[in-house]
Amino acid sequence: MTRYCSFTDADGVAGFGRIEGDTVIALTSPGIPTLRAALGLGKLAELPDGKRLPLAAVTLLPPIPDPAKIICVGLNYATHVAETGREQKEHPAIFTRWADTLVGHEQPMVRPAVTTRYDYEGELAVVIGKPCHKVKAADAAAYVAGYSVFNDGTARDWQRHNIQFTPGKNFPASGSFGPALVLADAIADLAVQRVQTRLNGQLVQDQPIGDLIWDIPAIIEYVSAFTPLAPGDVIATGTPGGVGDKRTPPLYMKAGDRIEVAIGTIGTLINTIIDEQ
Repeated sequence: MTRYCSFTDADGVAGFGRIEGDTVIALTSPGIPTLRAALGLGKLAELPDGKRLPLAAVTLLPPIPDPAKIICVGLNYATHVAETGREQKEHPAIFTRWADTLVGHEQPMVRPAVTTRYDYEGELAVVIGKPCHKVKAADAAAYVAGYSVFNDGTARDWQRHNIQFTPGKNFPASGSFGPALVLADAIADLAVQRVQTRLNGQLVQDQPIGDLIWDIPAIIEYVSAFTPLAPGDVIATGTPGGVGDKRTPPLYMKAGDRIEVAIGTIGTLINTIIDEQ
C-alpha cells in the first residue's frame, strides 16, 4: 500500500515523499514543493523519484502541513452523542482547526498550561484531492484523495466556555495528524476499518468507521454546500464514544503519556504528551 508523507530532513529542509518500508523516497521537484501542490496539479503519480532517505532520519510532519482549510465534524458517532448527553441534530456539527494546532507522527502534543482537562479524540481524516463546490453525495468519492489518522486533542473546559468549540480546539500543537496519506483507491473496505485509541496502552475508543452518523459522502455534500473545498483540504470526521471527559473518573492526557490512534490499514498515529513551556 502506497503511503505519502511530508517531512523535514536532517538539515531541516521540508519536503514530501513516498514511504517504502523504512525508506522515504523524496518527490519534491521544481514548482511542486509540497504534497498539497502535487495533489492540486494532479501530478502525484507522475513525479520522478528523488533522494532516498532513511525514515528514521526524517521528522514527519502532518501529511498536509499547509491545508487551506481544516474542517472538523463533531458528534458523528451515536456513542459519542449519547455520552455527551446531547440531542441528535438534523445536520452535522461543524467547527474548524488551524494548521499550527497540529503536529505529526511521533512529535509531542502539547497540553495547554491553562487546562488540566486535555482530552483525546481519535478520528479518520479525509484529504480532498480535487476542487469541489456544491457536490452531491453520490459524486463525492471522486473528490477524495485519500485518508489519514487524526487526534483532535481538546481542552474541554475551553471548549465549553460558550456554545462554540473553537477555543478548546485550537491551542498550538494540541492535536496531531498522520503518519501518512493513504490513497483512497487503496482502501476497498473503509467502513470496516476501526478507530482505536489507546492511552498508555489502554484501549479507550474502538468503533468502525461504518458507524458514522454522517458518512463521508454526506459530509462532503454538506460542507461543500457552504464552502468550496480545494486539494489538500482536510476533513476530520468525528470521534467515537469513550472520550476521557465522559469517563468515571475522567481520564485526561498529561505529560509523559503516550497516545496512539490506529485505523486499520490506514495507519497508527503515535504521540507523547508534554506540558506547555
